[in-house]
Amino acid sequence: MSGRWCGVGIAVATALATVSGCGTLAERRDAAASEVTRFERALDAQQPERLCAALAPSTREELEQSAKQRCEQAIGEQDLPSAGAVRGVDVYGDQARVVFEHDTVFLARFSAGWKVTAAGCLPRSQRPYQCEIKGG
Repeated sequence: MSGRWCGVGIAVATALATVSGCGTLAERRDAAASEVTRFERALDAQQPERLCAALAPSTREELEQSAKQRCEQAIGEQDLPSAGAVRGVDVYGDQARVVFEHDTVFLARFSAGWKVTAAGCLPRSQRPYQCEIKGG
């Protein structure tokens, strides 16, 4: 009987590894950092289509609703800082935070990859970040 439970335990562990096997922590951290780098390049190059494509669906929707215009026009009106150098990348499951010298960007992992959920974020003592762009 104990051999049977051992086999079930191995099967469950294998299934969990397969389901959560979306890369090691280092791979997820690198993928999140890479996506934010593309976002920052699009920001520097003033490419609103690429910026909007990098946003998570709810973040894009919130931006369009609050600005009452399409993302491509609304994103150009946001006061997003030039981020500067990366200071750190934290990944917690399907969520990530990339801290720059002058900005903090939050991401979530979707089936299509990492998407920006908030940008232009500044920390506030004992309170949530204040973000220029954020999801609803």
